[in-house]
Amino acid sequence: MTAELVRGQNHTLPQTRLEIRVSAGTPVVAGATLGDEHGTVHGVEWIAHPGSPQLPGLEVSRQAAAEHRLAVDLDALAEAVHRVTVLLALPLQAGGPTRFGAVASPFVAVTGLDGTEIATFTLTGLDTESAVTALELYRRQGAWKVRAVGQGYAGGLAAMLADQGVAGAAELARSIQEAVARGLARSVAPPPPRAPEGGRVTHAAHPASPQGEGRPQATPQPGPLDEPSSSPTTPVASTPSAGGLIDYAHPRREATAPPPPPPTAPPAEPGRPATPVAGDATGWSMEERLYNQVWGMFEDLARATAAYRSAVEFAESRMDQELERTLSDPRSRIGGAGDRAREQARAKRDELTGRAREALDRDLAQLAAESAVVEPALPAAYAGWDNPVWHAYRVPMEIPMALRIGDLRLPESAGLSIPLLVRLPLERGMWIDSGRTASEAAALTGPDQLRRLAMESAVLHAARMLAVYPPNEFSVHVIDPAGSGAAALAPLVGAGVLASPPASGAGGVSSVLARLTRRVDLVQMAIRAGASDALPPDLDPAEQLLIVNDFPHGFDDRAVTQLRYLADEGPSVGVHLMMVADREDASAYGPVLDPLWRSLLRVTPVADDHLADPWVGHAWTYEPPATPPGSSVLAQVLERVAAARRTGHR
Repeated sequence: MTAELVRGQNHTLPQTRLEIRVSAGTPVVAGATLGDEHGTVHGVEWIAHPGSPQLPGLEVSRQAAAEHRLAVDLDALAEAVHRVTVLLALPLQAGGPTRFGAVASPFVAVTGLDGTEIATFTLTGLDTESAVTALELYRRQGAWKVRAVGQGYAGGLAAMLADQGVAGAAELARSIQEAVARGLARSVAPPPPRAPEGGRVTHAAHPASPQGEGRPQATPQPGPLDEPSSSPTTPVASTPSAGGLIDYAHPRREATAPPPPPPTAPPAEPGRPATPVAGDATGWSMEERLYNQVWGMFEDLARATAAYRSAVEFAESRMDQELERTLSDPRSRIGGAGDRAREQARAKRDELTGRAREALDRDLAQLAAESAVVEPALPAAYAGWDNPVWHAYRVPMEIPMALRIGDLRLPESAGLSIPLLVRLPLERGMWIDSGRTASEAAALTGPDQLRRLAMESAVLHAARMLAVYPPNEFSVHVIDPAGSGAAALAPLVGAGVLASPPASGAGGVSSVLARLTRRVDLVQMAIRAGASDALPPDLDPAEQLLIVNDFPHGFDDRAVTQLRYLADEGPSVGVHLMMVADREDASAYGPVLDPLWRSLLRVTPVADDHLADPWVGHAWTYEPPATPPGSSVLAQVLERVAAARRTGHR
């Protein structure tokens, strides 16, 4: 049975030798890029296009045409290849169309070698775009899937290649168009159809006339998860945002392609989901493989939910159209005919949404099974506080590549949460919003309790950072001007893991800020001068975290300026900021503090759906970390951290 995909939906491929057939109604350029597990295209040798149509396991057409057949052998691809992205673009020819909105919606089908369709996708909703990412084949847990993408680019082929991280995208796009132009110049136009004797030639309709009626309409959504640049991920896996491409490359990892995961489970039978295995992703270590697997789960959940929402929207739209057609005839508005038409429209809507929900439930069940395997295998830096790994915790000898700061979930998958991982060292500070938000959890929590929960959340974040860094390589400072956070800070103070007692009053605020500002200045000057060994002996070389409670209480204008300076310049030299604040309390400063809030990663002390994912149109619900009720895991971990700091080893 053929799967008719909508934008964002995926489908398992039952075989590895395939054809990708393109029908566009007007000549288009067809090509494909190969990407690693992060989607990165490592140079022109990873791109098949009319000027270079063959790669191992992949062959595309040599010139622009209205019909294409791309040959793909997934088993013949290099081991480093995890993604095949099919690209379409309009050729730059005189008199030809310049945007996809002026031509028929392109139709793409993934077929077997015998022509049997496996999955199809109609690229609707295009307008000013002259290039489009049609679909992608990607490897997940040893099995290959196809995903409908439909992301258009008004900037043409160059913008599309640049989006995939191709160096010299403009020059490559120009060379591809030149190769296409040479192919068109060599081609011979077919003769006009010969009229039957005594008859007339019947000309075909203009190719722009069909509009893909009866298929779901959707609008491409640009950008990745806003917080964190997740994708991640997002990870969500990733895509461009207002700030440009997000680099997920670890600074200490090698640039070459990592090895594939070891064979830990037999391959899945065609058409059946693979057995979940922890670490079933590429990477140089189990830690890196688990990191990539977590963000792969995030991406799968985002895509599956996007497909479900798109299918439901299409079903509702189709029902509305059928009811409108029925009610437009006055004769069918009353009587049995009108009632039957309404019942049929609603039944069709229910059938479509039911099928979409079944597909979503299958994907959620697979992700839940994978989560049940992955969660117990996570290292301490990635694990929740309820994970048994903390009972065998030992202070590490090297910094992990990432840190868990909470969980993410969606309304359609309330029982499934994805760990929210951020890379280390931190590239930006954190803001724990202690103010009232629009979430249901915040509405049920009083202002004083929100402030207390926000400070307790800050303590948990700081404790985890102390726990995952080697001994004496991470220092925590606290500014608590009025002493209102004393109860929440008790675990850190009691364990003796703070660099100094929490600073209070205006004098304490200015002293801590002056000390950390001096550190940033000295390290920056040493780096610029190439004299990092000339730093004063009293300067702490460890990474620094400053927790600020009750801002702006106790802060004068100079202190506010220093705080902004630390937020902007600190992360690059190892000084990080964690604000526990209600933005309304600082409203007197007006827009002066807007850059400060924007520079920080905003999280909340209660569940809140403030993390946006514009690529698939989701608002993710963030769940803060928490220790199990009655558990002493936090005290035990901090005790071991303090002991390691005293002795200088584990």
